[in-house]
Formats: sequence, structure tokens, C-alpha cells
Amino acid sequence: MMEPLRIDVISVIPGFFDSPLANGLLSIARKKQYAEMYVHNLHDYGLGRYKQVDDTPFGGGAGMVLRPEPVFACIEKLLGQREYDAVIFPTPDGKPFDQPLANRLSRTKNLMLLCGHYKAVDERIRQKLVTLEVSVGDVVVSGGEIPALLIMDAVLRLIPGVIGDGESALTDSFQTGMLDCVYYTRPAEFRGMKVPDVLLSGHHRNIEKWRHENALQRTLERRPDLLENKVFEE
Repeated sequence: MMEPLRIDVISVIPGFFDSPLANGLLSIARKKQYAEMYVHNLHDYGLGRYKQVDDTPFGGGAGMVLRPEPVFACIEKLLGQREYDAVIFPTPDGKPFDQPLANRLSRTKNLMLLCGHYKAVDERIRQKLVTLEVSVGDVVVSGGEIPALLIMDAVLRLIPGVIGDGESALTDSFQTGMLDCVYYTRPAEFRGMKVPDVLLSGHHRNIEKWRHENALQRTLERRPDLLENKVFEE
């Protein structure tokens, strides 16, 4: 059996991960021993009696900024225990997190996720500790915990054995550079809506051709940007 992928998550609200790690795909990955996930409470490295981890920004302005001392202390402790393939920081100005990147990360051994919070993190953290900055979309959420969960789920489901049907993950949207086609199941007719005849034909070549054409059409309609640099084979 392959060595499990280890993921260390650093957060100011570690309890956020209790339910996701105990349910669903993340729990399955742990129980099957394909992954080990550890959540570290940044407040354990906080300053003073109240374990402070944030402060006001230099130059004034609204919001708080994550201080460098607790983050450096936590990450440097982990780096002293093992090498990491990436120290990931979810941030709106990061590289778009996409399927090829998820594929690459699924083949690593050790990953670290730093969950930002408050207004921002001290820039020196990003300069010295972070090796990969990613954005999960053009939207701002309350902290890095939600993007971290998205990244973990997207990566772990690609590890062979985590989901029951490994082929399913390889045929999802974006794996071929396009959106996936539509799908139907029983009954063949529901409230006057019929399943396309080709899907009931049993003719596998025609079915695959229909699915490819449907995926292409949906991509042209919904995400034409995905097709800008795509080369199609005859």
C-alpha cells in the first residue's frame, strides 16, 4: 500500500474542521489510510497571556492582520519535522486552483495549508514561508478554512482507492479540459421527459460520441474560455 498523503492545516479556528474530517470523503480517506490530516491551532503559538495572533495594520485602516511570530513558530516547527512538497496559502490574488494543479498535488507526500483570517496576513509570512498561493475563485470568504477544505477534497478524491469508482474521478469536468456531459438514470421517462435514445441503445461507441459532443456543446455554452487553446483530434 502506498504511503498516505499527509496534510497539515494551520488555523485560528481548528474546530471548523471537526465535522468535515469526521464525515464524507475526508473521513473515508483517513479510515482507508490513504491520508493523514492534522489541524494545528495557531493560538497555541500566540503571544502573551491571551495568545494573541493578530494586530492592527501599519498605516491604519480597517481590519486586523495576522502577526508573523505565531505563524513562523508553527510552520518552522513542522518544517523541522519533515519536508513539505508545498506550503499552500489560499488567497484571492493567488494562482487559480484548477484540475491540473489538483492532479499534481495528489501525487505529493506532504502538504501544508495555512488558513488566513482577519483582513490579511503579514506579507513577510508569504515572502518567507509560503511556496504556493492559490485562489479558489473570484470571491472573498471569511477565512482560508473553506478554500482549504475545497483543496483537500479536490486532491484526496484523486488518490486511487479513496472513492469507490476510480474511473469516475478521471472523467469529471476539467479532466479533459472541458465540462462534463449530462447524465441520466432510471426511469427512462419521468413526467414526460425522456432519456436520449442513444443512451439506451447499448452501442458504446455511439454513446461515447454523444457524450463527447454533449460535453463540447455545454462547454461552448457555459465556459467557452476553456476551449480557447484546446486542440481537437479528428
